[in-house]
Amino acid sequence: MHINKLLEKQKKRLQKNSDFYTARGTHVYFKDDVVNDIDVEEVVAKVEAKLPEHLLSEIEMIVVGWFEEFEERNINAFYDSGAIYVSNIQDDHDDMFDDIVHEIAHSVEDAYGYQIYADQKIKEEFLRKREHLHNIMWKMGFKAPKSFFLNVEFNDDFDDFLHKEVGYDKLAPIMRGVFISPYAATSLREYFATMFTEFYLDSNHSFFKKTSPTLYNKISMLQNQEILDSQ
Repeated sequence: MHINKLLEKQKKRLQKNSDFYTARGTHVYFKDDVVNDIDVEEVVAKVEAKLPEHLLSEIEMIVVGWFEEFEERNINAFYDSGAIYVSNIQDDHDDMFDDIVHEIAHSVEDAYGYQIYADQKIKEEFLRKREHLHNIMWKMGFKAPKSFFLNVEFNDDFDDFLHKEVGYDKLAPIMRGVFISPYAATSLREYFATMFTEFYLDSNHSFFKKTSPTLYNKISMLQNQEILDSQ
């Protein structure tokens, strides 16, 4: 009996780490076995059920495994040329869902970058938040060049300042009501991707609407393909 249970458990584990295609044709490939008891097929099915089809148009493949970029850049996933590369080391289903949706956000930037950024409204909202953050941190003794806060692109020096000198643990309460997380403050693109993910993580959008109304309206607009196609 014990051996049968062991074999059944191994069979289920192997099934969960077997390559598959989703209903929309996304190829999910396992480079490495998933750590923890996570059903990747269930996670990806949830992603495809929650997001509109047109916002998945750039995604052809999801690769699950460990890559050098994760350690080099201190990340869990990245998007590149139609594929999402996501870590096989995840806390739970929600953790993997979060990572995949975040990278889909970056693919959406490729597909709808003009509609997202051309009117400069999100950039203006982001810079207002950056200026507010700069003023708060300056008063608290965390002093960094103003140029850090005016650069909307990801900057390693600024990220090191936030992550290592100040510390994300200290930043979280400072940013409350300004940015939803410290990572959202690192660049304009990460601001968009973090809040895009939040849109699908939490069905109660009241906090999102209050803290980032411009970005909320933009992401709401992205849900409607007809509006996108008319722009």
